[in-house]
Amino acid sequence: MTKIPDQARPLAPAADRLISSDYDESSSPRKTRRRRQWVKCCAIAAALLLIKAAVIVALIFTVFKVKDPVIQMNGVAVERLDLVSGTTMPRPGSNMTLNADVSVKNPNYASFRYQNTTTAIYYRGVVIGEARGPPGRARARRTMRMNVTVDVMTDRVISQPGLGSDISSGLLTMSSYTVVGGRVKILMIRKHVTVRMNCSMTVNISSQAIQQMKCRRKVKL
Repeated sequence: MTKIPDQARPLAPAADRLISSDYDESSSPRKTRRRRQWVKCCAIAAALLLIKAAVIVALIFTVFKVKDPVIQMNGVAVERLDLVSGTTMPRPGSNMTLNADVSVKNPNYASFRYQNTTTAIYYRGVVIGEARGPPGRARARRTMRMNVTVDVMTDRVISQPGLGSDISSGLLTMSSYTVVGGRVKILMIRKHVTVRMNCSMTVNISSQAIQQMKCRRKVKL
C-alpha cells in the first residue's frame, strides 16, 4: 500500500474550515451581553449611592438638624441674708447667698457638651457677685439641671446711692447674666453654640424670697 505524503493530502472542504470572521461573529453577542450587564450593574450601584446620599442629606436637614440648646432659669432662692438687727439693712461685711436653679435642655439627637458656666449678678449696673459652674454634658433629648451658688457682696450693694429707696420699698431689683458655651456633634457635623440668658428679679428683703423674675435668651452660633 503506497503512503501518501503529508503535503499531498487533500485539504478539507472550504465549507468545513473556520475563518477569523466566524470567531468574531460568534463571540460578539457574548461581549455585547457582558457589556450590557456591566453597564446595568454600574447604573444600579450609582442609583443606590444617590439614594443613600439623598437619605443622608434629608436626615441631616430634618431629624439630625442641629438645634439650639435652651437654657432656663427655673428659680432663684435667697439662702442667706444677714440684716442689721431690727432693720432691713444688709449687715456690712456680710454676704448674701443666692442659689440659682439652671437647666440646659438639649433637643438634639446627640449630646451637648458644654464648658464652664458663668453667672453674674448685677445691682444697679454693678457686678455684686459671680459664680462658675463645672462643665458637663446634656444627653440627647434630655434636660440637665444644675445649681449655681452665687455669693453676693453686700458691701457693693450698700455703696449704691439708690439703696435707701429700695430698702424703703422692701424690694431689691437685681439682674443676672448667664453664659453657657459648648458644641453639638451629629454625624460629621460639629456646631459650636453659645447661649446667653439675661434675667431680672425682685428680691423681697423681709421674706428673703424672689418675688418676680423675667428672663430672655440669646443664642450665638
